[in-house]
Amino acid sequence: MVAIISQPDTQKKLEILSTDAQYDLACACGSSDTQGRKRSSDGKWIYPVTLPNGGKSILFKTLISNVCKNDCKYCPLREQMDIRRCTLNPEETAKVFLDYYNQKKVFGLFLSSGVMGSSDMTMDKLNSIARILRQKHKFKGYIHLKVIPGSSNAAVEEAVSLASAVSLNIETPGEKNLAKLSNKKNYIKDIIEPMKLISNLTQKGSRYQKVKQTTQFIVGAAGEQDSEIVKYMFGLYDRLNMNRVYFSAYQRGLGEDSISGEKSVLENPADVLTREHRLYQVDFLLRNYHFKESDIMFEKDGNLSLSTDPKEIWAKMHPEMFPININKASKFTLLKVPGLGPVTVNRIIKARKTSLIRNIEQVGKVGSRLEKSEKYLTFC
Repeated sequence: MVAIISQPDTQKKLEILSTDAQYDLACACGSSDTQGRKRSSDGKWIYPVTLPNGGKSILFKTLISNVCKNDCKYCPLREQMDIRRCTLNPEETAKVFLDYYNQKKVFGLFLSSGVMGSSDMTMDKLNSIARILRQKHKFKGYIHLKVIPGSSNAAVEEAVSLASAVSLNIETPGEKNLAKLSNKKNYIKDIIEPMKLISNLTQKGSRYQKVKQTTQFIVGAAGEQDSEIVKYMFGLYDRLNMNRVYFSAYQRGLGEDSISGEKSVLENPADVLTREHRLYQVDFLLRNYHFKESDIMFEKDGNLSLSTDPKEIWAKMHPEMFPININKASKFTLLKVPGLGPVTVNRIIKARKTSLIRNIEQVGKVGSRLEKSEKYLTFC
């Protein structure tokens, strides 16, 4: 028997729904404990996040309902679960958000939901909140809307017209992997086609070109390899102009006990999050360092190394590229050096405009990262 809360107040609903919203990281990078996994003591619905454009801020983040007709085996909110169910109505959601926004406690809003009745019924609820804020209250700030898989083209376009960013979770690399997790979702029709529509609606030169599109993989639940995820990740950036791809490591105990392929889920919780972190490192290499899919090296089992970061592995596999002259190399050549990130590289480029860099100490305080980079550099 599903437990129903008949008349909880708004505060109680938020306590339930914002806690359940923690499983969606599509607006918050999960690669460090300061980016999406921490919650403010002022309220579980206030999240520090990394935005699709890389900036950081505080969002009011909640589900509008944890009622869900779907059967996703990895999800604690799936239809078969006996949990407390409740739903926020559009007016109360808009009101409580504006209360926090007007107190300057939050920068914007992130809304997601379980699937209530149908995908379009749920999208109408999500879009209604955005309409109330945009049209009734003239709110011009940040709104991130979750697009529900299987939504109609009209519902998707309305979401894009109202939002600053939208996300539809890809969940797995490929329909064979999704079939292990859900008997109800059609990978192409419900996920890939709406993502393509969003890409077309937001392409450069279009009416909605400023709207960002993000997505999220549930890592490990379907027993997929990292090489599969990276292949799809590269395609998302290359063909769909995705703004950000996020990763949520599946951990035992959240979903069914016997998901097909679960034997490949790492036993050690620390390794589970390290795998997620390695995928974020690859994502950074693809987006910011001009790496290609073919530049990413995998272990024999098709997964990324848990012990060594992917850029260092690439460097060891390409000894002909090193050492690099720190005073002459281009920005993107320097970014291929293990231990050098964008901030340090920009500092190097600025410093060498006025004088030669003759040792690593001139770059900055020598810690483990700079020490690692030194053996890949020359200073003459």
